[in-house]
Amino acid sequence: MIISIDQSTSATKALLFDDNCKLLKQVGIPHQQHYPQPGWVEHDAEEIWQNTIKAMKEALAVLRETGDEGESLSIAITNQRETVVVWERETGRPVYNAVVWQCMRGQQICENLKAKGYGKMVKEKSGLLIDPYFAGSGAKWILDNVEGARAKAEAGKLCFGTIDSWLVYKLTGGKVHATDYTNASRTMLFNVHTLDWDDELLDMLTVPRSMMPAPLPCDAVYGEVCDDVLAMLGYNAGPVKIAGILGDSHGALSGQMCFAEGFGKATYGTGSSVMVNIGEHCAPAPDGLVTSVGFSALGKTFYAFEGNIHCTGATLNWLRDQLQLINGPQEVEAMATSVPDNGGVYFVPAFSGLGAPWWNAEAKACISGLSLASTKAHVVRAALESIAYQVTDLIKTMTGKAGINLKEIRVDGGPTKNKFLMQMQSDLLQVPVVRSEVEDASAFGALVMNRFALGVWKTFDEAQQAWTALDSTLPAHTEADMAPAYAGWQKAVRSLVV
Repeated sequence: MIISIDQSTSATKALLFDDNCKLLKQVGIPHQQHYPQPGWVEHDAEEIWQNTIKAMKEALAVLRETGDEGESLSIAITNQRETVVVWERETGRPVYNAVVWQCMRGQQICENLKAKGYGKMVKEKSGLLIDPYFAGSGAKWILDNVEGARAKAEAGKLCFGTIDSWLVYKLTGGKVHATDYTNASRTMLFNVHTLDWDDELLDMLTVPRSMMPAPLPCDAVYGEVCDDVLAMLGYNAGPVKIAGILGDSHGALSGQMCFAEGFGKATYGTGSSVMVNIGEHCAPAPDGLVTSVGFSALGKTFYAFEGNIHCTGATLNWLRDQLQLINGPQEVEAMATSVPDNGGVYFVPAFSGLGAPWWNAEAKACISGLSLASTKAHVVRAALESIAYQVTDLIKTMTGKAGINLKEIRVDGGPTKNKFLMQMQSDLLQVPVVRSEVEDASAFGALVMNRFALGVWKTFDEAQQAWTALDSTLPAHTEADMAPAYAGWQKAVRSLVV
């Protein structure tokens, strides 16, 4: 049996799988979001820990119901990546709430670093941009602003960690302070080439090296759950290993079995997260994008380009809530296909500026190409098409920079049920667009790393056998067929970024 802990920004889930990777039980417990002042976001790390225990205990209850409580057990972890916790090494008590990846309190720290010319060095070593999104500035803020924290850190009495490190420390009763390469690569303190903490980056953010967890591959065995925690869980069938850890987006990449160069995953939600495996060579990302460790397993480390699009599914919600052109997403496909094309109408949903790869924070959303012949169906179709166009822009930027050929894109999220959208995405990218049966891709990716860590699977091909495609959409039009429409989209976007 495997419990995959999926600790996200809003909740903590425990997913219990049997040894055949069948999901037996899923429990989710939300935690409170704290907003001490505008732009600041915090979580109570102790609340997250207690919720983790509650979720695991409830998931394990199914074993008692089925008479399988004597089954062996191991734990895998996937987590919100850039959220940082600083705690006392001796007591395990956080010195402050966790600073969440959404928190902007590190903005001035980052502006100061940019002004001092650190940007190039940070990107070369960490693969990242200087931004409060990443964990390093949150850690520096805690050390600089929490009374006594800096002195304790300098004396070696504090621990730094992303949420995975925090949970490992608590699960092992303080015996293990470790993280995996993917979470480490989202801190702005980790050298993605040497796969270790970097003294120059640590000095830049004034974070003592003594605070840092040991960085390990995703498929490592991190330690064993301590007796006190086993008692809290009510589990007494033998030792429980913590095996397999990676950040949530990396979990989705692995859970979608994107183990080879040229395979990518796109999550379609309110916005869209896109990650493409660029192989074992760490290449610099295009402007505005980042390079991270995609995953590290079976003695290999694969890198990935990653970018996020601000507004995809949210565009459809806007049509419903603000313009009232639709009653819900279920109407979008029928309305979009009620007209033969977009009638020259393009919808650029820059409601929060333009994200990757255009990066213009001042851009505003626009609908262009309207004529007296335009109908609401044309506007709805243009909104739906904008999702496919934005994902295409991002992926083409990634693959072009890395000099790799995209082989397949694997997708998840509510909008993937829209057949028109998936067909257009395939036509624009000229590759198969594949939906899988895996609904919790991040948790499944952690399970994959668990199986590697414990030697159950010894090759990527063995893992692939646990994954089944729900359906695959193949290109129905050529690149030449799609070129005029795509050129129209690019013209519409450029009108906003000039």
